[in-house]
Amino acid sequence: GFKETAFLYAVSSAALTHSLARACSAGRMERCTCDDSPDLENRKAWQWGVCGDNLKYSTKFLKKFLGQKRIGKDLRAKVDIHNTNVGIKAVKNGLKTTCKCHGVSGSCAVRTCWKQLSPFHEIGRLLKLRYDDAVKVFSTTNDAVGHSELAGPQRHSHSPKHPASPRSTDLVYVEDSPSFCRPSKYSLGTAGRTCSREGNCDSMCCGRGYNTQSRLVTFSCHCQVQWCCYVECQQCMQEEVVYSCKQ
Repeated sequence: GFKETAFLYAVSSAALTHSLARACSAGRMERCTCDDSPDLENRKAWQWGVCGDNLKYSTKFLKKFLGQKRIGKDLRAKVDIHNTNVGIKAVKNGLKTTCKCHGVSGSCAVRTCWKQLSPFHEIGRLLKLRYDDAVKVFSTTNDAVGHSELAGPQRHSHSPKHPASPRSTDLVYVEDSPSFCRPSKYSLGTAGRTCSREGNCDSMCCGRGYNTQSRLVTFSCHCQVQWCCYVECQQCMQEEVVYSCKQ
């Protein structure tokens, strides 16, 4: 129930939703095709060589695939479903209407529009921000409807006695994360892990510092196609610097 788990559920559901929608529009799926939103001229768009990403089909498929109709009664199940939906919503929020003009001398006498998803790295960046601001929740009973709901800390001080429901865009978790720096039942620790000196050695090595090691690496080079029919290569060597976390 850690917030790392929350991110895993969200980014996994987002990736499947995004990939499936793109696969539909690319013609790689038998059961779906272009986006069929009634307000878009997708048939005309197809004639011009474009095709809307079918988010409606991919979202429906994902929820059926995950069995979300069987809403879990325990806290952890509710949290997992909530985080899965955060991932789906992140993909939906990145859905944009893209248009292309057709006409003489670049005029926009005719305009064709279709739905297009944002690149996945933008969705991943959004979910990383959600991870940084994840909300710890607990289960509370809603007296009005008689069933349990997720609740977290109150965001506004004017109503301190009543817990607040997490927003539909919040990643939620139930347990504080352990330290992943040292070996435990949750982690192998980071000792010996390779890292990037300019990128992540300071954070990955948890302040313990890192070792620097030079090594010679052999690789294929100067490759040529020989008649007939194989590739002939030479073996080259180069020095490589490797950084790894200290114990």
